[in-house]
Amino acid sequence: METEPVSRRWLETNFPCYAACPVGTEAGRYVALIAEGRYREAYAVARRPNPLASICGRICAAPCESACRRGALDQPISIRALKRFVTERFGVESMIDLDVLRDIYRERGPRYPEDRVAVVGGGPAGLAAAHDLALLGYPVTLFETQPVPGGMLRLGIPEYRLPRELIKLEINAILNLGVDLRLGARLGKDFSLSDLRRQGFRAVFLAIGAHKSRELEMPGTDLDGVLKGVDFLLNINMGYRLEFGRKVLVIGGGNVAVDVARTAARAGIREEAIDPRLNIVTALDVARSAIRFGAKEVHIVCLESLEEMPADREEIAEARREGIVIHPRRGPRRILGEHGRVTGLETIECSSVFDAQRRFRPTFVPDTELAMSGDTVILAIGQASDLSFLQADDGVAVTPRGTIQVDPGTLATTSPWIFAGGDVAFGPRIAISAIADGKKAARSIHAWLRRLPVSTEPVEVVLQQVPGFRREPDYEGVPRQRPPVLPIDRRIGIAEIEQCFPEEAARLEASRCLRCWINTAFREDPQRGTECILCGACADVCPEECIEFVPISAIEADPALREEALAEYGEPAGLLFEGRTARGTAIIKDETICIRCGLCAERCPAGTITMEQFFLEERADAGR
Repeated sequence: METEPVSRRWLETNFPCYAACPVGTEAGRYVALIAEGRYREAYAVARRPNPLASICGRICAAPCESACRRGALDQPISIRALKRFVTERFGVESMIDLDVLRDIYRERGPRYPEDRVAVVGGGPAGLAAAHDLALLGYPVTLFETQPVPGGMLRLGIPEYRLPRELIKLEINAILNLGVDLRLGARLGKDFSLSDLRRQGFRAVFLAIGAHKSRELEMPGTDLDGVLKGVDFLLNINMGYRLEFGRKVLVIGGGNVAVDVARTAARAGIREEAIDPRLNIVTALDVARSAIRFGAKEVHIVCLESLEEMPADREEIAEARREGIVIHPRRGPRRILGEHGRVTGLETIECSSVFDAQRRFRPTFVPDTELAMSGDTVILAIGQASDLSFLQADDGVAVTPRGTIQVDPGTLATTSPWIFAGGDVAFGPRIAISAIADGKKAARSIHAWLRRLPVSTEPVEVVLQQVPGFRREPDYEGVPRQRPPVLPIDRRIGIAEIEQCFPEEAARLEASRCLRCWINTAFREDPQRGTECILCGACADVCPEECIEFVPISAIEADPALREEALAEYGEPAGLLFEGRTARGTAIIKDETICIRCGLCAERCPAGTITMEQFFLEERADAGR
């Protein structure tokens, strides 16, 4: 086997799903293992780099799917749903004990009891950092402002998307590593960064998130009945009852706006089905004729067109199926009210959201005002971090955007013992990016405390031939399988909408994977008789026409290589077949459209073409 370093560009071409994942999950690997029925191994691949794999199997924005090369053929693999399929079998939601996790963790490293680390914030970034730091041998104390850990996973994401019991199980697995959890401890009120230093903490990771709703400058925001989106979700998820009338108007086009709208729409549930402690649904199949409370109509008003809305496409589609009305290309002008109470919203047509430089600068069409009636207006226009806890002697710089200034490579702040990541450093992002920040912070803190260089080594791959490589017949024609969803008439309260793949559908969907890490290799060895004879059989059999024979002078990608080849072989001198020549002929292969069928290797009479698989060399990464 050969081992060699590779560039980021090589990864993006050959492992696009891996390259797109912020935590470096080898998605293609676990998808292929699912197709083979090797579910425990698949779970291990999905879980090793991601301490919140079970959660991500339900709510991850799945950048791996956007990068999936199968999407160029028809539709990308349902990678996130397949992750849920294996976590339900071997993840925390299935475990009586932690035997599988013990296998994944293997041998833990040395202990450093004198080097206590404080993690401030119990959201995805903080949880991931606490997990990896504990595995690296550090005593970790996790401080969380709220009475429950989880951050926006627990307080911002509606329960119909992410069950609370699952969050609890995922967090308990992390706490079982020896992490000390302190709830109701607010930085800037109950303790300061200086206090942490005096208490003997050697390093701090700030992962406080962005829980403060952004303000909207317009008349009427002080009226009774105006709520902020994050506050609304936080109160709903904490179990507080909110009275918001019959008709709710949501301002915003992002995922928060959609979550707000869908939560408001399903708040109308039977009184008897409410847990008095948490104000959540305890019975799902309740009579439609029961007395309801909450919104009967929910409308979203957003500046963007439907195509421009930053919310996930599937989330938008599901919201509309549930009866949510979306008013695109409308901007809020003022909130209407009488006697101090909301009565509606005046909007105006938006002609464009961004200027020529893609800066947010909306423009509006004069004389297109339109009034909408409503009982409650919810502002879901973005989030920000509360940095009021910072003191001058902390030495932590703040950016003009209102985020903590960090070194993007190490997440170190301008104060040598303080690190920061997640939303407080980069603004609101998807959960998997926050998890990646937590893991990066753990590695950086470890390097700083141990006076080690932060690893910048390129990823290495191991090359191994795959003898007799064959694909399932017609795998490229299998349509995308989607996980089942709860019927519309049962989507009330906390009922989880998306369900888990049944086994047959999961394996069928996994079989669609192109297996990008298995590639064709062209290796000539005259002594072994594997010198290419330029028969053209590989090009003839290729179903995607990604192999082509061209004169060396036609090589465009690498001018230096072209000149070197021309000097060695010269221009074509005679015909071999169809105008091609023996000397001066090059084989060009387009890796971006290759479907890894292996037919070229099977057809090659000289054995010049083989199939090889690339294994990513395991790095000394926390948690592996």
